[in-house]
Amino acid sequence: MIMMMTDDQITLQLINSLTEGNKQVFEAIVDELQPYDIAQVYEELPDEHKTRFLLFLNIEILADIIQELDKEQQIEILNKLGLEKKGKVLDEMDNDDLASLLEGLSPEKMSSLLSGMKIEESKAVQNIMNYPAETAGRLMTNRFVWIRNYFSVREAVDKLKSFAEFAETLNYLYVIDQERKLVGVVSYRDLLIAEPNELIRDIMFERVISVLVTIDQEEVATMIERYDFLAIPVVDGENTLLGIVTVDDIIDVVIKEANEDIEKLSASGKSIDFDTKAVTAASRRLPWLILLLFIGVVSGKIISGYEETLQKVVALSFFMPMITGMTGNTGTQSLAVVVRGLVSKDIDKNVVIKLILRELMVGIMIGIICGILITLIAYFWQGNPILGVVVGSSLLLALIIGTLAGTIIPLILYRFNIDPAVASGPLITTLNDIFSLITYFGIATMFINHLM
Repeated sequence: MIMMMTDDQITLQLINSLTEGNKQVFEAIVDELQPYDIAQVYEELPDEHKTRFLLFLNIEILADIIQELDKEQQIEILNKLGLEKKGKVLDEMDNDDLASLLEGLSPEKMSSLLSGMKIEESKAVQNIMNYPAETAGRLMTNRFVWIRNYFSVREAVDKLKSFAEFAETLNYLYVIDQERKLVGVVSYRDLLIAEPNELIRDIMFERVISVLVTIDQEEVATMIERYDFLAIPVVDGENTLLGIVTVDDIIDVVIKEANEDIEKLSASGKSIDFDTKAVTAASRRLPWLILLLFIGVVSGKIISGYEETLQKVVALSFFMPMITGMTGNTGTQSLAVVVRGLVSKDIDKNVVIKLILRELMVGIMIGIICGILITLIAYFWQGNPILGVVVGSSLLLALIIGTLAGTIIPLILYRFNIDPAVASGPLITTLNDIFSLITYFGIATMFINHLM
């Protein structure tokens, strides 16, 4: 029945049940919705219904929907709950999500939130927060099922059933020895097809792929993508099992990292969305744009240096925007290819050389085709074959230079452990403007006597 209702109808039904105080109808509707959808309904509710909406929800659903909202809304909801209920909701939340919520809060607010939690849950969250941001340690959860290598299959299944509600994923059971060292992994499928009396050590997979607790979150994402895992164990330097990172957290990481790269490629620097205020958005964009403005002045200086050439052959100015625009475009294309490739590939000397040679060939091929086209256009438009040669050869060289600049600059930054995405599109475009203008007017000056 819920599936046939529109979002507006569902919201209206929930409001009616809240107004009438009919908790049974309310729960029947909510039980059919996903946490994300419940969170969306909450956001759209009139303020006068929000408190009762929260009171009607059970602890598990409250924890789920809080994890779907931004930090400001999370704090808003928690402040509306009593101390006891707040503690139970925080206990139910995933450790990594709770660590993200607490990050940046004042010690007083953090202490206030943690005080109502179970001691073991509070300690687990504080332990996660001790690891550096954007590492496996900050992403991991302690809600997983581990078993001893001397367990029988029957004992493993019994433990799996006991912790089914606690565990964040039941796809894998991680096997540890007496010292909590990670020694193997067993899948749920392995348990189903094994005999009840078989020992875990006889059916477990001993070559376990794991990640160090201090490894960067992007490398964790790469490992999960590479091996198609739903979760990956996290260990310390002595191979002690500390937690797991699940694929749902990695999806959040991938989206976040992609957004950050887009922000850097567009030279906006920090997050700007539809809700960002105009003053804030302007302040975040201005630093890069002011820098590019001064670099752009160099372009104007180059043009003024060739003022005599322009006065003698005014037609050169017709093609100047096209030359600079095409060079910037091809540089930005190469930049995007390199930034994307650095995330998904292991980089070594051979890979770098192969990439540069490949992009050089791409620049040559694009340059030849575009150069020939613009040569013909310039000739038929202006009736001057020498002008066509100047414009065409300038575009050929400029496109080669632009492609190489878009490839080499991010690689150099990567070599010095600087995020290559800071080689933003506008920066590459501005630098390529300078390269293309020098090339264009340099060639034009060489042929000035033939152009007149």
